[in-house]
Amino acid sequence: MDANTLPLFEQESQPSKKQVRREAITQERLLALLNYDTETGAFVWKVSTSNRAPVGSPAGTDHGNGYRVITIDHCTHYAHHLAWLFVYGEYPNQEMDHIDGDRSNNRVSNLRYGTHAQNMQNLSLRRTNKSGMTGVSWLKNYGKWEAYITVNYKKINLGYYDDLQKAGAAYLNAKQEMHRFHPVPRREAQ
Repeated sequence: MDANTLPLFEQESQPSKKQVRREAITQERLLALLNYDTETGAFVWKVSTSNRAPVGSPAGTDHGNGYRVITIDHCTHYAHHLAWLFVYGEYPNQEMDHIDGDRSNNRVSNLRYGTHAQNMQNLSLRRTNKSGMTGVSWLKNYGKWEAYITVNYKKINLGYYDDLQKAGAAYLNAKQEMHRFHPVPRREAQ
């Protein structure tokens, strides 16, 4: 390990090809290697670190889950973590939330700190959702719609409804009251 990296978390095992290592890089090292456009959230190589990273080329690749990753000094970093470091001078030591839900949108104005529970408030409608509404499920045994919300990892039942729209309204009202971090649900499926 060189003097430009600082370990933040201990690794229990060697990371697989798809894992991102959690080792910090200094702002000084980052500024020496990359340019960052705060308007687009894009990183561009300032110096060539390999044949695959010529000067002026976009830095990083898609991690396969929507997040962009950039490898510096044999350590892979999430681009949104590097954007935070580039602008604020500190490597994030907790979860970062993409406010608009777009994992590839690494504009610093689209990023904020949050706990895992807060970050979960900003999820889009799941692909497997059959009701078309977050926080609403059909209970076949009861023949009713159940409205529920999760707060601090606990599922809270908001009631059973004959009407899907009333169940959805119950969830939306509870979300505005209980999910202060992100009180309005996102609709698009990821």
